[in-house]
Amino acid sequence: MAGAGLRAAARRWLPCGGRGGPRAASSSPSCPGCGPPGPGAHCPGAPRSAPAPAPAGGAELSAHLWARYQDMRRLVHDLLPPEVCSLLNPAAIYANNEISLRDVEVYGFDYDYTLAQYADALHPEIFSAARDILIEHYKSLLMKIDAFHYVQLGTAYRGLQPVPDEEVIDLYGGTQHIPLYQMSGFYGKGPSIKQFMDIFSLPEMALLSCVVDHFLGHGLEFDQAHLYKDVTDAIRDVHVKGLMYQWIERDMEKYILRGDETFAVLSRLVAHGKQLFLITNSPFSFVDKGMRHMVGPDWRQLFDVVIVQADKPSFFTDRRKPFRKLDEKGSLHWDRITRLEKGKIYRQGNLYDFLRLTEWRGPRVLYFGDHLYSDLADLMLRHGWRTGAIIPELEREIRIINTEQYMHSLTWQQALTGLLERMQTYQDAESRQVLAAWMKERQELRCITKALFNAQFGSIFRTFHNPTYFSRRLVRFSDLYMASLSCLLNYRVDFTFYPRRTPLQHEAPLWMDQLCTGCMKTPFLSDMAHIR
Repeated sequence: MAGAGLRAAARRWLPCGGRGGPRAASSSPSCPGCGPPGPGAHCPGAPRSAPAPAPAGGAELSAHLWARYQDMRRLVHDLLPPEVCSLLNPAAIYANNEISLRDVEVYGFDYDYTLAQYADALHPEIFSAARDILIEHYKSLLMKIDAFHYVQLGTAYRGLQPVPDEEVIDLYGGTQHIPLYQMSGFYGKGPSIKQFMDIFSLPEMALLSCVVDHFLGHGLEFDQAHLYKDVTDAIRDVHVKGLMYQWIERDMEKYILRGDETFAVLSRLVAHGKQLFLITNSPFSFVDKGMRHMVGPDWRQLFDVVIVQADKPSFFTDRRKPFRKLDEKGSLHWDRITRLEKGKIYRQGNLYDFLRLTEWRGPRVLYFGDHLYSDLADLMLRHGWRTGAIIPELEREIRIINTEQYMHSLTWQQALTGLLERMQTYQDAESRQVLAAWMKERQELRCITKALFNAQFGSIFRTFHNPTYFSRRLVRFSDLYMASLSCLLNYRVDFTFYPRRTPLQHEAPLWMDQLCTGCMKTPFLSDMAHIR
């Protein structure tokens, strides 16, 4: 099973000699190649020496490489003044694609984890109830995969126990790569791998890991497919039987977050003449109580169309299910639906009838949801709507990115990587020892950076350096992404979002070590000329 687990941060670091960059105080046991800091953790406090021509070899060449290392270490420290941290705003909206809100006339919303944000206290409730259902009723791995279908070593778990990297590689035929035919299909479910794509997946991942750990710990044989189905069914029953709805309805103050901000977002859009609609898989009685809590008894007057129990994602592809009207008590009407009226409640239906009846088409519609597949993928790829992803974990990850520890660790890691790439042209015995020490330090830095986000899985957006599979889908299926809907309050309703031009590899020829030493040239062209 592929997924990103619970978030945690556990690392401290020590200043090197008072002026240098960060150095790991301890290593991460779950990452390959992490041990005590090697000879690379030198203090850069010595006076900087001017670059000199590389000696012919031996000890002099080794000293030359370490001198370049010291120069860059000091320069990286000087390039990062204290004010460089806390640059990112956790309440900001981030753009994958250029979009002007001036062109958006219609706003659509999912309900759970979009209009209604839930507290973390909900996760243990789901876990416990699903565990009880599973108990009454009755070699899978949980791992993290990058955008190129490679398993990030050090993130594979069987139950609650880490799986050695060698075993993971052996399971996939001597490689970290997972073939396309095993990867998930369009909706995140493949023949042997399922993606966990939203925050509702956390209790399911935790329960699956605990049950597998119990079976292995007690020597019980089990079929992985059967176990996965039973766990998934138990989690589904928590929703189908209405248990989650009951917990939230009993204590909305405890479970629903930012209700006043949701009201402010909706009221602001309506005040500026925007049309609103709601499409959710949740039942009307639950949505009605939640919206009354957040917005008030007249919440339906804010929406031009309200659709409940929509059965997404099939709502977007299945033309056969008609709309049914619900009365105030939730009873179904029998009349044929020829228009969607404001203030009324509709059940099921399909997107094709929705488009025909509303004529809301193309990029003038912006829809927000928390699940990339169930909420956003079809709307962007098949119908040309603009889409916004709600990623609650984003707020915490940005706060970690804003820390001095992360900033220094990542910058030095990037600089060291550039130094490794350029200095690998030296292949005498002494130079190879220096390069090996740098590689070891780089691996330590990668593990430290990973553990800042979560000791087991790291960031949900990156493996060590590549984007995760989740990130790849996030960029593909969303124009915008943000931690919560309330982020819209920080922008005018005619604001234009411009994605940053992130350089492609061939557009970024300068490495950090070249900037640090004043050597502004394209990598390798002179250093590697002798190869030709």
